Amino acid sequence: MQVTVRQNPSFSVARIQLGGGEAVQVESGAMMAMSEGVNLVAKAEGGVMKSLKRATLGGESLFVSTYTAPASGGFVDVAARLPGDLTVQTISGSMPLFISRGSWLANEKSVTLDTQWGGFKNMFGSEGGFILRADGNGLVVFGCYGGLEEWNLAGGEGITVDSGHMVAYESSVQMGIRKATGGIVQMFKSGEGLVLDFRGPGRVWTQTRNPQELIGWISSVLPTGQPGAGGVIGGLLGRS
Repeated sequence: MQVTVRQNPSFSVARIQLGGGEAVQVESGAMMAMSEGVNLVAKAEGGVMKSLKRATLGGESLFVSTYTAPASGGFVDVAARLPGDLTVQTISGSMPLFISRGSWLANEKSVTLDTQWGGFKNMFGSEGGFILRADGNGLVVFGCYGGLEEWNLAGGEGITVDSGHMVAYESSVQMGIRKATGGIVQMFKSGEGLVLDFRGPGRVWTQTRNPQELIGWISSVLPTGQPGAGGVIGGLLGRS
């Protein structure tokens, strides 16, 4: 499997090139285009219970789409729902990758996904909580809202990130979660909720925009009781 990214940085699309009979797992609804002859099968990957866990706790779809190329090979184009960057990373069994909810797009069949507890939920939203663990050997495609920044932390080096701006981090990185400031009053004054403290060695990926802030802004400008407003916000919440 080979992946190339185009239309970056703001409206990135990843083209996944497949050899004859090769398959790729893709987030439900992320496919933009595919070549003729590619076969699509959607199912509850890993069984119903594991899929329910990934959907209800990890923020991903219940079903995973598997695209298999014909003997002559083919391609699948995938894109995220929110505008932003995409990246392609190779993981190994010795270095799993933790990905925030809504950021995963695709992976090789040799990579497995599971849901893992990543910290306490923000009392005002869904930041923090559960994250996806990508394990195995192969390529993983994930995206973000806005620009994607990569922090390569040296051993003992630390960085603090707002929970809504975290995209992914390597398993070698230590992560802790805490309130940005003390007390409810200070939280309201600063506008900050939870932050994540990362300590190297390893890589951390962050996004320059926060999906929760987008949802909050849409909620503030839509008239109360506006027909269809709940559907718009609900759709965004499903990918935040």
